[in-house]
Amino acid sequence: MKDFKKKLISEGVKYIAIEGNIASGKTTLSRLIADETGARLFLEQVNDNPFVEKFYGDFEGYAFQTQIFFLLNRYRQQVKIAQQNLFAELLVADYLFEKDKIYAHVVLGDEELGLYSKLCSLLSGKIVRPDLVVYLQADTEVLMERIRRRGRSFETNIEEEYLKNLNEAFNHFFFHYNDSPLLIVNTDQLDFITNREHLNDFFTQIADKFEGTRYYVPSWEKDF
Repeated sequence: MKDFKKKLISEGVKYIAIEGNIASGKTTLSRLIADETGARLFLEQVNDNPFVEKFYGDFEGYAFQTQIFFLLNRYRQQVKIAQQNLFAELLVADYLFEKDKIYAHVVLGDEELGLYSKLCSLLSGKIVRPDLVVYLQADTEVLMERIRRRGRSFETNIEEEYLKNLNEAFNHFFFHYNDSPLLIVNTDQLDFITNREHLNDFFTQIADKFEGTRYYVPSWEKDF
């Protein structure tokens, strides 16, 4: 995959952000890109948030604490990305800083959202914009099945309605997103881990420079 890395860099792509709903595969894909290219990897620290498990048991009681902790953690990591961006050849992160707003609008009440928004505005000015954003989509039923399969204890209380609301929020956000080139990938039928053809095809397509929004169509479907 050296050619893939060289082509990305030659096209000015040095920072890739992978985004999507819970269990969409963003961390898995970020790791695969880093493993294949030697890119510097930045992963969202979900397990470090002491409120997550309480949040999934009591949304209203712990939504604000959970969201603020995530916001500050993501900001701290984004500062590191900004410091590295001028020197590292390639960076990949399994989240977009703006994703915090998506969750905030879904889980916070009006007063909490107002306070959150003020804090977020103060922090967002120092955030580095990715050169490429990959949005991984998946149907709610697919996400639920993936959550069941991976068996994380703190995710056992996630309800289908919550994932559905998040899916709608993600789709609305990225429908209006224009800060970076955006590749939208439906992952319902893709398996980047065990199917090398799927991964190689994905690499080939994101290495082609584009502007605006593009929808990923697997090469084996283009003939139909």
